[in-house]
Amino acid sequence: MMVINPHPFPNRIRFSLPLLNRSITTRGGGGGKSSCSAFNCRSVSSLISFTWDDVVQASQPDYAPNDSSDLSGFFENIKYCNRGSSEIKSEFIPLVIEDQIVGYIHNGFFDDYLRRFKDVFVFVPSDSRFGTNVTLNKTLSTPEERTRVVGRVIKSLAEEEKELIPGIRNELYPVKPSFGSPPYFSLERAAAPYFGIKAYGVQMNGFVERDGKKFLWIGKRSPMKQTFPGMLDNLVAGGLPHGMSCDANLIKECEEEAGIPLSLSNQ
Repeated sequence: MMVINPHPFPNRIRFSLPLLNRSITTRGGGGGKSSCSAFNCRSVSSLISFTWDDVVQASQPDYAPNDSSDLSGFFENIKYCNRGSSEIKSEFIPLVIEDQIVGYIHNGFFDDYLRRFKDVFVFVPSDSRFGTNVTLNKTLSTPEERTRVVGRVIKSLAEEEKELIPGIRNELYPVKPSFGSPPYFSLERAAAPYFGIKAYGVQMNGFVERDGKKFLWIGKRSPMKQTFPGMLDNLVAGGLPHGMSCDANLIKECEEEAGIPLSLSNQ
């Protein structure tokens, strides 16, 4: 549940942009004693004036930020988050299912936690197409079997070391090479980052007009949330679980996160 606050949306908008602290905490693999990158958020103390014209300009393909009043700092942090393709990709092993790469597992997480489950995960030291990779045992031939067996591994790891995979919520994310592809299996949502799978979600912003002025509705996350407690958020947002359409998920999240009734969200 989020607390929703209306914020004025005049001709000039003032943002307090969150930036990623670039210090990295390494703990060996994906969490717990494994290696992963943890980013701490800090807020910019000064507010930045930013007009709708600036938004349109920033969306253009040839946009080249050249002063401190634009979103260059934000884009730099996006670039930093996406650095894995060239700088740290060697630290990860492709997860290959049915000749498709569906994720990337950190070397440390695999060695420390997954390698021992030899009846589930198979380490392939060399492959003509993918090089070194990890796949699932060929006896696990259906999505249902893979989901069940991998789910047992995740549950075992979570019980063995409670801080390794926090926030187990018994919600499944589909594991597939692209958005429109059929899933090869489904994975506990909290474990998705440890397997480097593609995850999808829905987000919605809300506007309201009062006395000729437009207001942007901004949510504040509950302090009890597992991730980013107490921080500002979209009006409605949520991860896209297995077997649910974007429309259905958005309607569900409207009720859960913002108390928007079905009679309104259906519109």
